Amino acid sequence: MTHALAGAVLLLWSSIVRTRSIPLSSPVLEPAAQAFVEATANPPYLFDLGPVDGRKTVDEVQSPEIEVPGTEKENLGAVTIFRPAGVAGPLPVVLYIHGAGWVFGNDHTHDRLARELALGVGAAVVFVNYSLSPEARYPVATDENYAALRWVVEHGAEHGLDPARIAVAGDSVGGNMTASLTLTAKERGDVRLAGQVLFYPVTDASFDTGSYHQFAEGYFLRRDAMQWFWDQYTTSEEQRAEITASPLRATTEQLAGLPPALVITAEADVLRDEGEAYAAKLREAGVPVTAVRYLGVIHDFVMLNALRGTHGAGAAIAQAVAFLRGVLAQP
Repeated sequence: MTHALAGAVLLLWSSIVRTRSIPLSSPVLEPAAQAFVEATANPPYLFDLGPVDGRKTVDEVQSPEIEVPGTEKENLGAVTIFRPAGVAGPLPVVLYIHGAGWVFGNDHTHDRLARELALGVGAAVVFVNYSLSPEARYPVATDENYAALRWVVEHGAEHGLDPARIAVAGDSVGGNMTASLTLTAKERGDVRLAGQVLFYPVTDASFDTGSYHQFAEGYFLRRDAMQWFWDQYTTSEEQRAEITASPLRATTEQLAGLPPALVITAEADVLRDEGEAYAAKLREAGVPVTAVRYLGVIHDFVMLNALRGTHGAGAAIAQAVAFLRGVLAQP
């Protein structure tokens, strides 16, 4: 191809791109996601209820628990261990850090998800019962999460766990604290992590991305709700800027060498863009990354029992299971 012809092709292509740009459109949600959005469209919103009543509401939304046969649950206080029933150890470990805004959530709200991961991966899911905000503010929860990780390393064998095979996972703010934990583990150098799964993670204390504006209201998780959640966690701008609070602000040097990552985002979610930006930055730092945006679903689509039947939730959980099985296959 001559230089003149190549130039003409590029000029034509740029003209097509300029004149045929695709307009921003509203997502077409899966029916269950659309029904959930409509059911939660009007106030009072969770953040209007405050921490105590909000916790009761989240617990009720996730009740009754969906049974996952073939699993066992053992509450040890600081952690709850979910494992496949009747499977002899030592089992590989998925340390799970739950979401729900740092304010809500527990081993009941995430019971079904934790059991599905345990059964699918063939691993023990060590679910961290960290202290909630605003009663406990940053960095209390991140410190407790790391203490739970150290507990697995030091005492896991006593409970049928394999401390040589540990992956970490979390959803929403749990994804935030999972990313934080991987950064701390790298800095301290005292724990080897096989992989990380981040479901629609919070990665930055900023509310100005395209998805934050496009989905600011009307899609379950609102922009003003995230501002309220952050205020419960920490109001300090200095703390919010720390990489263990806003991992997106970590340098590529700080991210280099982190464990392989699976980052899952939802199409209609204020957190979508920052999750994908974090995946891109991990990739830039040389971390093996798989990043997938699931269409037709909203924030919390993996955790919410009401959305478990969506195609998006089923596929995302299956993908997470396959990823975790892979990274935990070898010590």
